[in-house]
Amino acid sequence: MNQTKNDTLENRSWIERLGQALMGEPKDREDLVQLMRDAEKRDLLGQDALAMIEGVLQVSELQVRDIMIPRSQIVFIPREAELKDIFPRVTESAHSRFPVQDEETSQVAGILLAKDLLNYVVTNKDEKFDVKDVMRPAIFVPESKRLNVMLHEFRANRNHMAIVIDEYGSVAGLITIEDVLEQIVGEIEDEHDFEEEAFILQRSEYEYNIKALTEIADFNERFETDYPDDVDTVGGMVVKSFGHVPEHGEKTQIDGFLFEVLRADNRRVHLLRMTILDAVEEE
Repeated sequence: MNQTKNDTLENRSWIERLGQALMGEPKDREDLVQLMRDAEKRDLLGQDALAMIEGVLQVSELQVRDIMIPRSQIVFIPREAELKDIFPRVTESAHSRFPVQDEETSQVAGILLAKDLLNYVVTNKDEKFDVKDVMRPAIFVPESKRLNVMLHEFRANRNHMAIVIDEYGSVAGLITIEDVLEQIVGEIEDEHDFEEEAFILQRSEYEYNIKALTEIADFNERFETDYPDDVDTVGGMVVKSFGHVPEHGEKTQIDGFLFEVLRADNRRVHLLRMTILDAVEEE
């Protein structure tokens, strides 16, 4: 009985301290975060909720430049491109929005939504297609804009993508509402994702999507290969083959396998597409 009473008093004391911190002025951000972590340890706050709260606090401190997709990894659509040239880029990248680039000035002229191409697929109006007729206005934001402000503007203006410009007005990268939300809720699954516990997903008879963190031993077992364990993961093996951290779309051949980078940032590779070349050539 005494133990239960003591636990109740202790929890009440903690809740009172939290209330005072929230109603008053915590000493600093770390003080507030520590209170939240104490709550999670006492099972008064779920682990997911704690992670989201910390994400919200972090968003208020980060700037667009901290999470933007750099210019080198953007999939552009040339403003003068024909429909037959656009479709491969759309299907290969599997994105839903594409900056339209003026090739003469290298500036972004607008945004092309993949769904706006559907009418041309159904009616087969290739000869009447002009990117300028379907592209939408682009939103431009500075690298220094804070993420919480960026999220508010995305919601208020119902935009999903913004072009990031540097101090000289040149394109530095792009940012999407998904990029900002992932800072709060964690990575959002997309069309390339598969079950969390799965590392290798067969897409067709000779194609596989492979997480870069797949261990070499698991890869060897699955494909009956014998790659040495001087690197721990498939991603490490691929980066070693490139000689640098590759960008989206880069390809490298390792023996009878062709690896294409599906997702990467400036620090590491995340997802690969692998094609078994020997099997394809045998057909």
